[in-house]
Amino acid sequence: MLQTLVHYFLHFIFIGVIAYWYDKKHWARNWLILLATMFMDADHLLADPIFDPQRCGIGYHPLHSFYAIGIYVLGVIFVKHRIIRLIFIGLLFHILTDFIDCLWMFSKCQECYLSSKIYEGLN
Repeated sequence: MLQTLVHYFLHFIFIGVIAYWYDKKHWARNWLILLATMFMDADHLLADPIFDPQRCGIGYHPLHSFYAIGIYVLGVIFVKHRIIRLIFIGLLFHILTDFIDCLWMFSKCQECYLSSKIYEGLN
């Protein structure tokens, strides 16, 4: 229960802090932009089953793949347009939030870790 609360708090509420930090004058617009980056979870619709509580999405779903994460990092570093950079920040923060969720899951389920793309990538 606490894991779910933390996960959704980071996805929907904490991004307001990021939006305010990024540009105090336009924080509400920025929060909506960051909120829109949650649509990256549409890639879960390609999975079978769509939702598996014991699956770490990092490396599994296309928009959560290691290649996509590399693009998000490059976007944050090299894109100069403030709105587009904010989108990349939102995508990267989404990945960070999901990674925290994965770590939490791994702490309770060793098999979840051993069957994850994170484990596969590290070995």
